Amino acid sequence: MNLASLKKTIYYLRRNGMKNTFYAVIEGLEQQKAKAYHYVAPNESTLTAQRNHDFTIKPLFSIVVPLYRTPKDYLIEMIDSVLGQTYSRMELILADATEDDSVERIVRERYATELSAPGQQQSGTGRIKYCRLEQNGGISENSNQALRLVTGEYVGLLDHDDVLTPDALFEMAVQIERMSREGLNPMLLYSDEDKCNQDRSAYYEPHFKTDFNFDLLLSNNYICHFLVMKRELLQSLGFRKEYDGAQDFDLVLRAVEQIPEEVQIVHIPKVLYHWRCHTGSTAQNPRSKQYAYEAGKRAVQDMARRRGWKAEAVHLKHLGFYGLNYEPDLLTVRKDVGAVGGKLMHRGRIAGGAYTCDGEVLYQGLKQGYSAYMHRGILLQNVDAVDIRSIRVSPACRELFREIVGVPYATAENGCFDWKVLPEGTDYVALSLKLGEALRSAGYRVCWDPLAAHPG
Repeated sequence: MNLASLKKTIYYLRRNGMKNTFYAVIEGLEQQKAKAYHYVAPNESTLTAQRNHDFTIKPLFSIVVPLYRTPKDYLIEMIDSVLGQTYSRMELILADATEDDSVERIVRERYATELSAPGQQQSGTGRIKYCRLEQNGGISENSNQALRLVTGEYVGLLDHDDVLTPDALFEMAVQIERMSREGLNPMLLYSDEDKCNQDRSAYYEPHFKTDFNFDLLLSNNYICHFLVMKRELLQSLGFRKEYDGAQDFDLVLRAVEQIPEEVQIVHIPKVLYHWRCHTGSTAQNPRSKQYAYEAGKRAVQDMARRRGWKAEAVHLKHLGFYGLNYEPDLLTVRKDVGAVGGKLMHRGRIAGGAYTCDGEVLYQGLKQGYSAYMHRGILLQNVDAVDIRSIRVSPACRELFREIVGVPYATAENGCFDWKVLPEGTDYVALSLKLGEALRSAGYRVCWDPLAAHPG
């Protein structure tokens, strides 16, 4: 346990008490033992093949980076990571709010041949647009100023002390080309990410993300980095200053409401972004930006308000994770949700409750008190199906329930479906999968609420 981990543990203890901290520490140690992580960069032959790839659709990417007192080494590594992309159709927008010219001098001296005037578009030279801001308006205002200079079809967001992997834009471009050939219009793309130490000698804590999951997003900005969005959408939304610290989360929440089909939100399951950890970053010192977590909660609350939901956003045990307390309950408030189910426990471990479409039990074997990878095991989320033995069904879907299950929907004392009315020998999992598919085909979400437990 390093100093940063110790600080996090002490802070967690103060917020959540000894019992929760004990489980969190033991689970964290078990996760570290279970799977060591090593970032493996693409080899040179792979990078060469990417540079020579013949694209028929060649979007221009604009990478937006607000600068403020950026240390020289971090600045150079960040810029070099963008200029070194194997996909060359890009422009780098640097919006500098530093009070003096220390950052500007580095950019102009080291990258003189790459600087361009606003409005110029070309690959090779002239790929950097540098803008000196008159004042520091904060991360959102500074980013909005940078957005005025973008000309690419897609805009990527990059922090000034982080770096992209050399294949980041290539992987984005490949997905855009593939989907465009299928007649689809990707609006938002995101990748996996990891963390690195200050000199990038070690990479750790990878975030292997899920495909788009609306209710999981309400719990946490799991999309985060590397994020690329259609220029028109991003410029129309902009960043909101009152959400500084969680401005990306607020942006994504508003963006997904504007995207017509969820298929237009694309997850690329590769680490394409390295988030640098140092003493001032939220990645290493969660208390350094407590305001960011408050801003995140406000962003979730505002999203609920826009949707007309009667619900209160609250902090969960882990910083940066949120819940919505619906009044009177989720199924009454959310017309988009057809059913919600809990977890089935057996001898203190999850034995069922949430399923993939092929019948796999999500979080199977997770111990009581544990939260699973990225705390997903304790977060409300969309799933393919929930177990019929712990299900609650919306009144609007109860006729569909009767058609699929073969009996009318009736509740037991615990408020869930009274599954004991089903014939002996019923294959509960198969029936749950069939119902989940029918609900999703009818346009409803199926939610799993791990805080609702059935003894099994």
